[in-house]
Amino acid sequence: MREVQVVELGLSDYRETWSLQRRLVAARKAGATGDVLMFCEHPHVITLGRSGRREHLLASEHVLQQLGVEFIPTDRGGDITYHGPGQIVGYPILNLGEYRRDVSWYVRQLEEVMLQTSADFGISALRIQGRTGIWVEAEGEQSKLGAIGVHLSRWVTSHGFAYNVSSDLRYFDFIVACGIRSGGVASLEQLLRRSISIPEVVPRMVARFCEVFDCQACRVTPEELERALSSFEKSLEPAAAW
Repeated sequence: MREVQVVELGLSDYRETWSLQRRLVAARKAGATGDVLMFCEHPHVITLGRSGRREHLLASEHVLQQLGVEFIPTDRGGDITYHGPGQIVGYPILNLGEYRRDVSWYVRQLEEVMLQTSADFGISALRIQGRTGIWVEAEGEQSKLGAIGVHLSRWVTSHGFAYNVSSDLRYFDFIVACGIRSGGVASLEQLLRRSISIPEVVPRMVARFCEVFDCQACRVTPEELERALSSFEKSLEPAAAW
């Protein structure tokens, strides 16, 4: 069975995590590492995808600075979204050549992971045709519970999905979330009407990811991952001249 290395980074700076993804993609392309699934939370940040529109950012730079929210254009697909504490962000670095070379299939699989995770907590989430991510019927409207934005390079994936566990949903008021003006945003905590933590959800998400992608998880620490990457990168350095 295929193996995926699962790494939990905790609260991680967005730019640093993006840099780590690029390093992992290079190593995965070279066959120097296997598939990796990283989980983290980010400090408050709004990111813009390749197809995003700047006018979907509703707050001024001054307001964002006052609230400690970064704004970062990225190379992922999709429009604009928010990341912050209380939200699980999953970054799969997979070689789709060993699964299925089909971007739409891959996105549907990520949706399925979040749908099944939601079901584990008694939440009936759904897909909406023509819209990426997962949704719930909440207070008379369709609200987004999980978002997806991915990037592929030679069939190696990066970026991924964001799942609202106990997110402060007020930060979504600063954007037209995913460029969709109709509907709202929901969190698992809001839907369950009780407190819930990231550590409660991650193990279920790992299990569901492994079922959906037919793989088994191998836990590694951030330090172990860094050592493996550093070893690969050192091997690329030119030999010292004598």
